[in-house]
Amino acid sequence: MRPLTDIAIQHLKPRAVRYEVPDAGARGLRVVVQPSGRKSFAVRYRNAAGRARKLTLPAGITLAGARKLTADALLEAAQGKDPATAKQAARQTARVRVDDTVERLAHQFIEQHAKRKTRENSWRATDGIFRNIVLPAWGKRNVHEIVRRDVIDLLEEVAVDRPVMANRAHAALSRFSKWLCQRDVIVASPCIGVPLPSKEMPRDRVLSDDELRQLWMACEAIGGPEGACIKMLVLTGQRKNEIALLRWREVGSDVLELPAERMKGKQAHTLPLSTQAAAIIASMPKPAPQVPDDYVFGPSPVEPFDRIKRALDAHMGAARRWQIRDVRRSVASGMARIGVPVPVIEKILAHRGGTFRGVVGTYQRHSFLPEMAAALQKWADHVERLVGGKQAKVVKLHRQ
Repeated sequence: MRPLTDIAIQHLKPRAVRYEVPDAGARGLRVVVQPSGRKSFAVRYRNAAGRARKLTLPAGITLAGARKLTADALLEAAQGKDPATAKQAARQTARVRVDDTVERLAHQFIEQHAKRKTRENSWRATDGIFRNIVLPAWGKRNVHEIVRRDVIDLLEEVAVDRPVMANRAHAALSRFSKWLCQRDVIVASPCIGVPLPSKEMPRDRVLSDDELRQLWMACEAIGGPEGACIKMLVLTGQRKNEIALLRWREVGSDVLELPAERMKGKQAHTLPLSTQAAAIIASMPKPAPQVPDDYVFGPSPVEPFDRIKRALDAHMGAARRWQIRDVRRSVASGMARIGVPVPVIEKILAHRGGTFRGVVGTYQRHSFLPEMAAALQKWADHVERLVGGKQAKVVKLHRQ
């Protein structure tokens, strides 16, 4: 008898009656084949009293996972324990915990884990995935009912028209399931063995000068804080949430002081403002004295970006498919094209790699602020020429 393989298991055909196939690679492990064609794993062993027992393993696990659980079960049996009885007791406990709903535990996960251990834009993205994808499908269900098939079905449904979002949902569900396991809420993660729904390729989309002009004019058309926020992305090249979550306390005199907790690299970032960017910020309504820490672009962060993107697309005519994140890449490429040195571009984008990796990053302490200011002004003037508008009024900003 030879050890089973994944391919050999796939080729097992159903019969008129249920049957089991032993695995020579793990003592006691059986593949159970139902007349319907459904396959599962089970462990045959004897308890301390010598009685034959069977432990059915979780649905959807791989052969390697089944062998690992078989070894664990046989070790428990050798120690005088009965893993099948323990599983039944765990199921009974799960039935009692009727309040273990996905909705309640997801709220705890966001509040106790995501908000405390990830950046603001990260936990907000995770929260959005649960609000818009997970909770509408599973909100009232008990977490003990969620199995691997449920995860696959949900991700495949999202991947039909949002393949990248399906991958993000996969990551969020994996973290959520791991957190539940660590808290001893569930025994095993239903995400184990679930592949990414879609293959992601590094993006290289760069907006042309004409497309940047169309984007700027679309921002003019939609107006409001959304239009102003996207304009700031075009002028500064920062990540969307670094601008969308901008607060008045971070607006200094002709610079933005972005705190470390909001930066991907966990390092504070000082960004000079061009006169055009300064004028946009100065045009935003100032907060009331009693709320001095309000967001620059309104009482709450600018979102959701998918809705803003659809509004922009409605005014951009024949522009090829693009994403908000392409703006940052387009700014970097555009600056290089008009003669801005690469090290200065990396400083503007707050890149920690590239020119400033390793020893250079450790010992090079020049701030590059004068060079960054000149480069950003040069880029803003270039954008203004593309748009063909009037020269922006110079507005001096004061620290709030």
